[in-house]
Amino acid sequence: MAVKVVLLDIEGTVCPISFVKDVLYPFSLKALPDVLGSQWNNPEFAQYREAFPAEYSSSKERLEAHFRELVTKDVKASYVKNLQGYLWQRGYDSGELRAPLFADVAPKLRSWHEKGLKIMIYSSGSVAAQKLFFSCTDAEPSDLTPLISDWFDTVSAGLKTETSSYETITGKHPEFPIGEWLFLSDNVREVDAAIAVGLQSYVVHRPGNAELPAGMRERLQVVESFDLLDDDLRIRQ
Repeated sequence: MAVKVVLLDIEGTVCPISFVKDVLYPFSLKALPDVLGSQWNNPEFAQYREAFPAEYSSSKERLEAHFRELVTKDVKASYVKNLQGYLWQRGYDSGELRAPLFADVAPKLRSWHEKGLKIMIYSSGSVAAQKLFFSCTDAEPSDLTPLISDWFDTVSAGLKTETSSYETITGKHPEFPIGEWLFLSDNVREVDAAIAVGLQSYVVHRPGNAELPAGMRERLQVVESFDLLDDDLRIRQ
């Protein structure tokens, strides 16, 4: 069945996995103390503070310690992801942060968009953080959000390794049969979950990603670059 929708992961798929772990996470930890000191009573910041459990939201010190612990452990709690997005906004606005895309990504997204394909994003990062990422890339022009039709995170769709999440996402766009969706991700478990409910899906294996488990290339389709996909989004042999 011809692909009409491309559903994309972010980390390890369109950008190096190191950007999140080595740049974004440390930036949020570095930025937090100043924000807590200057914005604690700001109504705009209150929504992020009050989303934390009560035992942490009542104290700057406890909130910071809890945030650091969860970020260090890469716990994907929604209130942590939302605060990270708020902190990253400051970095993107100042120009200190720019999202580094693999060289094939921006040209291919533009090509798919011009051909009428729908491009959607599904990431464990909050939708707000996803939009920040794609609005401040190192491509030219840097804002790729006009190319993207919809956005999903673990709050709006569910965990990325659960089959029900892909049913939720495709159910939001019933005009596209599930077999017309292609999901691209570096995570084998996510690819398995998508395939289990009828999506087409490939494992994306980029520089810096973990080695694939033995036998995975025989079991699943693997692609190293979007440039290796033909006009029908099949992997060139």
